[in-house]
Amino acid sequence: MEKVKLTIDDKLIEVEKGTTIHKAAKELGIDIPVLCYMNLEDLGIENKPGGCRICVVEVEGRNNLAPSCSTNVQEGMVVHTHTMRVINARRTVMEFILSDHPKDCLTCAKSGNCELQDMAVKLGVREIPGQEYAEMSEYKMDFSPSIIRDLDKCIMCRRCEMMCNEFQTVGALSAFNRGFESAVGPAFEMDLEYSTCTYCGQCVAVCPTGALTEKDHTRDVINALSDPTKTVVVQTAPAVRAALGEEFGLEAGTSVTGEMVAALRRLGFDHVFDTDFAADLTIMEEGTELLGRLTAHLNGDKDVKLPILTSCCPAWVNFFEHNFPEMKDIPSSARSPQQMFGSIAKTYFADKINVKREDLVVVSIMPCLAKKYEAQRDEFKVDGNPDVDFSISTRELAHLIKAANLDLNTLPKEDFDKPLGESSGAAVIFGVTGGVIEAAVRTAYEIQTSKKLEKIDFEELRGIDGIRKATVDFDGIPINIGIAHGLGNARKMLEDIKAGKSEFHAIEIMACPGGCIGGGGQPIHHGDSSILKARTKAIYAEDAGKPIRKSHENPYIIKLYEEFLGKPMSEKAHHLLHTGYFDKSNKIEIS
Repeated sequence: MEKVKLTIDDKLIEVEKGTTIHKAAKELGIDIPVLCYMNLEDLGIENKPGGCRICVVEVEGRNNLAPSCSTNVQEGMVVHTHTMRVINARRTVMEFILSDHPKDCLTCAKSGNCELQDMAVKLGVREIPGQEYAEMSEYKMDFSPSIIRDLDKCIMCRRCEMMCNEFQTVGALSAFNRGFESAVGPAFEMDLEYSTCTYCGQCVAVCPTGALTEKDHTRDVINALSDPTKTVVVQTAPAVRAALGEEFGLEAGTSVTGEMVAALRRLGFDHVFDTDFAADLTIMEEGTELLGRLTAHLNGDKDVKLPILTSCCPAWVNFFEHNFPEMKDIPSSARSPQQMFGSIAKTYFADKINVKREDLVVVSIMPCLAKKYEAQRDEFKVDGNPDVDFSISTRELAHLIKAANLDLNTLPKEDFDKPLGESSGAAVIFGVTGGVIEAAVRTAYEIQTSKKLEKIDFEELRGIDGIRKATVDFDGIPINIGIAHGLGNARKMLEDIKAGKSEFHAIEIMACPGGCIGGGGQPIHHGDSSILKARTKAIYAEDAGKPIRKSHENPYIIKLYEEFLGKPMSEKAHHLLHTGYFDKSNKIEIS
């Protein structure tokens, strides 16, 4: 690569041609403030519209100030990052942004974690000249099942648009209007609920203000916990334990499983269970379905639907229902672990403790905002009563723990309750990209071959690349596996299937970067991909430390089939643990 030399704040540096001023300054340890800019370099995600102009710098020989996040370096360039002219411009830009921004910081969902507020403090803005003449726009708030959109708080950084359209290729968001009336939202300003939105929550994860936030269900949970007529059980997804500690000042990647269980008990939940139990159950059903299709294929059945696609991620399910409805018979019919858990809790477990279905409240703690939508889907209700009553995010759980004046750092480590709290290491790795298919392979291999795995860690299925391929030898039978995280990458794989070019027998798809550990309901990582790597490491460490590491060896799963379900894919199991998919390509309604 061609190199260029330049000077930044009297420091000489040599960088590759095409490097931005911002990146070059960062290599020198010079901090240039940014607001609209965001970079998850390892995942190929970068937003650099140069729109907000907070990152402007002075370049000798150039009359106007240059946005450092989108201006490439040139040979011999001389840059000044903090002159009085630059500081004045940044403050003026911030004042303009704030003049058209609501002043409800005390009640805003982003209060305490707002990049706009932090930047105002950093720039020393304490007054907003002209604020008395500014008029708030009359945008309405948009309440979807998962995401709340308040366009009065949109600062046009366009991070959400970049994530939705470029990384996810969902296309639910775009810029509209100009000047003070400009904002980002669904095409034609329709509600998210009537758009192609998958509720993955990646727009929420990158929004620097309160323009996009999750639908908060903590009050519903508090009401349930306060009701003496209700028995309230909670399930926690694997990715939650790898990130919750960040909300309490712990280093990213610190696993807080035991402390989290202790906190949930002290919040008043009657039974503290683990979604990992249902992940093991998912492997039994999905793995059996995979083996059934593979066997039919090897026996020459030309009509068998391959590749089988995982169905654990509700945002991904939403995506193919909107965009590839003609392929809705290809994914596994297995419900997600969240929904399997709810179904078993309100049948098998409710009978065990002699509680009526309507008096049992199931709460899920999820890293994912699409889970809020999934829990409300009609097919997961019995006579209007949902299998999962409320789904709250990792961030919402942190708020509840803090509201109860609990310090996660000082709580003892406690174990999940039985029977729906026992799980294998295979279930834990559901939280990372590649984990679901690795868990399935561990069980499918042993069931298919009747041989014990000599090596349980399938390193070839792990990694951070958006699309990965691997071949696993099932005792002489090569099984081709594909893995994708990010819906843009999923689209590429689906297009190949549609065109008849797919070489795979099975494909795992997760909507969020890195899998569930990068979910839209996790603690905000502010574009730091090292945090996602640390969470991934924590997940694999927990798997390695489990006494049981294969789903089919979980004794409580074995007991569930013996006492209640019969066998995987039985009529009863299919009724309680499987689902169907729908054509949503015509859901968008524009009046």
